[in-house]
Amino acid sequence: MSQQDPRQREQWSSEPAFVFSMAAAAVGLGNLWRFPYMVGENGGAPFIIAYLLALVVVALPVMMLEVGVGRLAQGSAVHTFRQVHRWGFIFGWAVVLLTVLITSYYLVVTGWTMGYAVNAATVSVSEFDEFTSGYNSIWFFLAVTAIATGILIKGVSAIETFSRWLMPILIIVILILVGIATQVDGFAEARNFMFQADFSLLTSGSLWIFAFGQAFYTLAVGQGYLVTYGSYIPNRTHVPRACIVVAVTETMVALLAGFMIFPYVFTYGFDPGEGSQLAFSTLPRVFEEMTGGAYLAILFFFLFFAAAFSSCLAGLKVVIAAVSEEMKLSHTRAVIAVGVLMLFLGMPSALSFTPVELTVAGMPFLDFVDQFAGTNVVIASGVIGAGLFAWLVPRHRIRESLETTVDYWKWRMVIVGRALPFAAAIFLLWRLVSALV
Repeated sequence: MSQQDPRQREQWSSEPAFVFSMAAAAVGLGNLWRFPYMVGENGGAPFIIAYLLALVVVALPVMMLEVGVGRLAQGSAVHTFRQVHRWGFIFGWAVVLLTVLITSYYLVVTGWTMGYAVNAATVSVSEFDEFTSGYNSIWFFLAVTAIATGILIKGVSAIETFSRWLMPILIIVILILVGIATQVDGFAEARNFMFQADFSLLTSGSLWIFAFGQAFYTLAVGQGYLVTYGSYIPNRTHVPRACIVVAVTETMVALLAGFMIFPYVFTYGFDPGEGSQLAFSTLPRVFEEMTGGAYLAILFFFLFFAAAFSSCLAGLKVVIAAVSEEMKLSHTRAVIAVGVLMLFLGMPSALSFTPVELTVAGMPFLDFVDQFAGTNVVIASGVIGAGLFAWLVPRHRIRESLETTVDYWKWRMVIVGRALPFAAAIFLLWRLVSALV
């Protein structure tokens, strides 16, 4: 596995810069938007237990493996998998395609956060059904895509600056909102929902699929983010330490998001399993009832938009890197081409929350793509990618990529990566036999 000259490629300015940028890439929607609604749809505490186990035991070492190999290859996801095996570029393009699908509806959800931020600034925050009664989903989707395209023309440094300021402020605001949520009537019920588990539910195969999907989604495993962001890591970055900091930050924000939203879900009688619009249905009511809520709504929704927007930038960066390097396009042309592509691919998700109400299999098109690509395909991509890296990249090269003299992480990454494809096959066989019986 050869390594390109890092001087020919942009780099994060430091290890903290990488940590801030990677955390901002996944915190935005993976935790503030997706985690609470996945918890709500999957029974609360049992899902959280399965999610934490999946994250610590499997997702974290796979995250380190992807970042480390990306650092070795110094290229896009397609280039990285080609370096692993001459036919690996096929899977590399599959990973990029998955990121395209996820980013296409990310942009729509980010448009919602922008719309709510604008409405908060004009003191007119509406509930989700009212917000989507017209064509707001389309107009704000178009605006977000255009802004993201403009920022990405500036390159990695723009993402780094954006993320460095975003993360600390966002976490402070979330902590304030959680503190306020502890005072409402539904807090005790929310705490029980999130921490008192019916352990019999842990035998559900579907629960574990959603838990692994969320763990991979939270840490951006299998989506090309880690490989691409890892390729910009500067020398002397301790990969295990950086990844652990990101994982702890992600987990903390995810759990805080649950404590921020579920107390109000139970206080005002909302359905925890409402789906992708859970946060947007709950929070407007929260700010309406709260003293000084109008001002806090402005701050929160603008930060929510900023966090969601950082996730979009990360996804677009993965696609742009592949298109630019593989198709020999200049950076600017690649950014514009990807931006135009997203306008077409994101439109069906935007239309699903308009009077058109575009649906697939009885659910909004956006929800269908999220549950299909954001769970099943993400798991498959992460498992296959980890298997390729762990079996085909020499172990001494994996150790070199980590910038650590401790072999523990190398062996854990290799063992997990090599075992995952077989474990997944056994799990699928068990699911098939259970369905037949």
